[in-house]
Amino acid sequence: MYIAMVSAECAPIAKAGGLGDVVHGLSRELMAVGEDVEVFLPGYDSLRFDLIGARREVVGDLQVAYFDQSIPCRVESALVDDLNCYFIESESPHRFFQRGRIYGEADDADRFAFFCRAVLEFMLRSGKRPDIIHCHDWQTALVPVLLYERYTDLGLGGSRVCYSLHNVGYQGVVGASILLQVGLDPDRLMVPDRLQDPGNPRLVNLMKGGIVFSNFVNTVSPRYAWEIQHTDQGMGLQGVLRTHDRKFGGVLNGIDYRVWNPETDTHIPEPFGPDRLPGKAVNKRALRRRLRLAEAAKPIVAVVSRLDYQKGVHLLRFGVDYAMAQGCQVALLGAALDPEVAEQFRRMQEQTAANPDCRLVLAYDEELSHLFYAGADMILIPSIYEPCGLTQMISMKYGVVPVARRVGGLADTVFDANYSDRPFEERNGFLFDDLTEAALGEAMERAIGLWRHHPEYFRQLRINGMHADHSWSRPAREYLDIYAHIRVQ
Repeated sequence: MYIAMVSAECAPIAKAGGLGDVVHGLSRELMAVGEDVEVFLPGYDSLRFDLIGARREVVGDLQVAYFDQSIPCRVESALVDDLNCYFIESESPHRFFQRGRIYGEADDADRFAFFCRAVLEFMLRSGKRPDIIHCHDWQTALVPVLLYERYTDLGLGGSRVCYSLHNVGYQGVVGASILLQVGLDPDRLMVPDRLQDPGNPRLVNLMKGGIVFSNFVNTVSPRYAWEIQHTDQGMGLQGVLRTHDRKFGGVLNGIDYRVWNPETDTHIPEPFGPDRLPGKAVNKRALRRRLRLAEAAKPIVAVVSRLDYQKGVHLLRFGVDYAMAQGCQVALLGAALDPEVAEQFRRMQEQTAANPDCRLVLAYDEELSHLFYAGADMILIPSIYEPCGLTQMISMKYGVVPVARRVGGLADTVFDANYSDRPFEERNGFLFDDLTEAALGEAMERAIGLWRHHPEYFRQLRINGMHADHSWSRPAREYLDIYAHIRVQ
């Protein structure tokens, strides 16, 4: 089966969050079981070119419609971790992908709408006929719309679309001119059962269009699938998702154990595993040296996270203060796009700079995150909502015990040490429900108390988490079942 992954991100070369890890890990697993997979990406100037193999030009004069104009593009291909990737670069004064970053531009909707049209134009021009086009999040939502509105009759009618929702908090709600930009008819599509935004009938909702026009829609955990249909976490799309329930489901993400595995990780000083747990102590000392934390008989409570509203930043700030008040050490690694949030953590960094038990690294650093996981004892994940979450899966593989809010994929993967109905050998962390400091504090108190007073039980929680299978093997099989199902439609 030929599967085309169309995404705004793919780790390790274009990554702003978990989406990049998912596209990379799932694609590699599908390849490992014999499928033909190619990844289609914008040709950002911010790509990690040092991790990309030799590039070759595939098409040098691809013409892509933009309103009543035509913008020339160049398409190059290269191998990334044995994945064949195509990079679409526009040669335009708009400089769509020459912005020094992936997201955060005022014209993001225009940029990614152009990318959607360019991908299909390239497939048509190059003779590529995927069995499955797997699209991800709002940035690629116009692919299924364009496919069925324009490109089916041009020769791409054999392709079917699986559309994955990684975060419905970002839907691509924009003006109707976006449809004219890519050659679609606003009069035909700006209606309630197509692309008209449920909250504002004058606006286009790109994610809604992807849901309506795709052959199958999934989100990235079973719990989140239920939440976005039946609670306000659907962010206005609850009715749309219930209408399309027959083609909707949840597939829990995995993590790539070729990247995240303490037994083979080249980013950490000492390999370890559930049968070699003393090696974790070596990494804990290394983390302390790297961050200039005091050497002390204290647990290290970590935060490895984007610092934004979704991740519960007010609770993260409380958790840092609470952990220090309880005699723990704190290691935080994260960056904020929001200037106000960034300033709050910058002030906290300044206030704790002289404290030998607290270090805040306000940056995105993929390599350093490996050492954080390898050296930490606990990790805080107080998300307001969490479609899946990879942090808790990575943490558990590295023997870190999560303290997490019971939402989305966190509820599907973290099982409370005290209150879960699972057998003890499956319990792996501490959960709380209410979005309050008191609820987080109670869960942290239980975790810290277990580390301090019952170390043998805390050690077993570490081992339980390390033995859990969060590889891509099972999710890849579920996606293959979805692909097979929609191919016969």
